[in-house]
Amino acid sequence: VQVLESGGGLVQTGHALKLTCKVSGASVSIYSIGWFRQAPGAEREFVAVSSRSGLEDDYADSVKGRFTIARDNAKNTVTLQMNSLKFEDTAVYYCAVRLFAPVRDHTRYDIWGQGTQVTVSS
Repeated sequence: VQVLESGGGLVQTGHALKLTCKVSGASVSIYSIGWFRQAPGAEREFVAVSSRSGLEDDYADSVKGRFTIARDNAKNTVTLQMNSLKFEDTAVYYCAVRLFAPVRDHTRYDIWGQGTQVTVSS
């Protein structure tokens, strides 16, 4: 199973970006899919997670109301729509999968992508 993120880039404060996590080698429907981010010198932090049922989706307080996670089982993708971006959203964004219930702890995810850089300029 492989995970590949795309969609990062450089945007101005207040603008939007949409990240895509593509899973290959297995159906995305069996996984909880999480988005995490890591800024330079900082710990990796939870952003959002898509549950298999869609009923347990979860967001970090810092992005709630601005970011939306969505799953497309037919395309085997999970997207992260990021609106009203702030300078502090600047980080490398990672997608990760796990077979069990959605959690915020990044150490409990099994397979990771390489990450995509998001830079928000003020």
